[in-house]
Amino acid sequence: MGNNPAENHFKLVGFSNFTRVNPKSDRFKVKRFHHVEFWCTDATNTARRFSWGLGMPIVAKSDLSTGNLTHASYLIRSGQLSFLFTAPYSPSLATMENVGPTATASIPTFNHDACRHFASKHGLGVRAIAIEVDDAESAFHISVSHGAKPVSSPFHLDKDSAATISEVHLYGDAVLRYVSFKSSSDSSIFLPKFEAMNELSSYPLLDFGIRRLDHAVGNVPELAQAVSYLKSFTGFHEFAEFTAEDVGTSESGLNSVVLANNEEMVLLPLNEPVYGTKRKSQIQTYLEHNEGAGVQHLALVSEDIFRTLREMRQRSGIGGFEFMPSPPPTYYKNLKKRVGDVLTDEQITKCEELGILVDRDDQGTLLQIFTKPIGDRPTIFIEIIQRVGCMLKNEEGKEYQKGGCGGFGKGNFSELFKSIEEYEKTLEAKRIEPEPTAA
Repeated sequence: MGNNPAENHFKLVGFSNFTRVNPKSDRFKVKRFHHVEFWCTDATNTARRFSWGLGMPIVAKSDLSTGNLTHASYLIRSGQLSFLFTAPYSPSLATMENVGPTATASIPTFNHDACRHFASKHGLGVRAIAIEVDDAESAFHISVSHGAKPVSSPFHLDKDSAATISEVHLYGDAVLRYVSFKSSSDSSIFLPKFEAMNELSSYPLLDFGIRRLDHAVGNVPELAQAVSYLKSFTGFHEFAEFTAEDVGTSESGLNSVVLANNEEMVLLPLNEPVYGTKRKSQIQTYLEHNEGAGVQHLALVSEDIFRTLREMRQRSGIGGFEFMPSPPPTYYKNLKKRVGDVLTDEQITKCEELGILVDRDDQGTLLQIFTKPIGDRPTIFIEIIQRVGCMLKNEEGKEYQKGGCGGFGKGNFSELFKSIEEYEKTLEAKRIEPEPTAA
C-alpha cells in the first residue's frame, strides 16, 4: 500500500457485506460516456474490422483527405456508442508543409512519440476513456487541484470554443478525457475537423443492436492506490465490490471495485490480481502482456442480445470477433430455477444456443457474453450485455433504466474464469527440457 492514509485504511468487505450508498459526491457535472479512443498502427483496417464485427458503421473521419497531416482517425458509431481509432502519420509530413507537428490534428492531444510507444508497448489498446462533462476546462482544473496527474491542458477545438477537451491520467498509459460542448448541436457529427463519411464507405446497413457503453474496466497492480486516486479527483463513489472469495475459482481470482458517477451511468470498475492461487491470476497475465495497467474490457449494451449475438457469431470466423467457450449444459439446466420468472423457456434455449450467461441481483437481470482477446495479446476483450428490469422515470416522465441493473455477473464469474483458464492453457508455451550434458 502507499503512503496515502485512505489507501492504508482501504479494506474490501466483499459483495455480501457491501452496502450501496450514493452520496452524490461528483466534483463536477458528468453527463455520460462520450467515446473510447483506441491507439493503433493502422486505423483504416482496425476501424473496418470493428465496424464489421460489431455492426457499427464508420460515420466520420479525419485523415489526409480532410487536411489532417498528423494522424488518421475513423469513428464508428451505434446508438450512443462511439469508438475512435487513431494511428500516426509520418511526422515529416508536417515538417514538409512547414506546420507544427500537431497543427492539423483533429485531436490536439495527439502525440506522435506517445502513440508509437503506446502501440509498441501494449499492442492494440484503449488510449482514452472520454466522458462528456458540463465544462471540460473546469473539470480539468478541479481534477488537478484534487490530485489528478495532468496529461493535456484544455484545448478549444474551434475558434468559437464550441467544443473543448482536456485529459488527466487514468491508469497505466490510459487517460480520462473530458469533452464538453457549448450546445447539443455542436456535437452533431463528433468533434470539429471531423467530416461525415459517404454512405458507401460506412456500411450504412450494419446495425446489430448495440447501443451504448455500460462500463469500462481497468486492470491495475494495486487496487487501493487506483481507487483512492480516481475517487479523489472525480468524487465518484463505490458502486459495488467483489473479492476473490466472491468471484474466484479454486485456481485463480481477483479483487474488484466499481466506481460510479452521481447518475451511476458512468461505471469504471477496477481489478487487481490475487496471489498464492494454483494458477496465476488472469489479471496478472494481463498486466504482464500489456506491460502494465490498462483497459481490460469494454461492456457494450445491446437492445436485443439474441439478435446481436446471432450477427456477431456469423462473422466470428470471417473478420469479426470470437467468443470464449460456452458453459456446460448443466449451467443451462439450472438456469430455469434461477431466472425462470424473468426469461421464457424459449429465451433460455436461445441463451444456450448462443452461449449467453445470465445472472441477477436484487434489482434486475443481466445477460452477458465475452469475446476472446481482440488482438494478438491476451489482454483487452469485449463484453456484450443486456440488462432487464429497473425501469424508472425521469423528471420529464421519460422512462430509463437504472445504471448497473442486474449487477456485474457475480454469479457468472466462476464460469468466466474457468473459461479463461482453459483458454490460457492453450496459449502457454510448451516447456523445453534441457538436453543432458556430458559428464
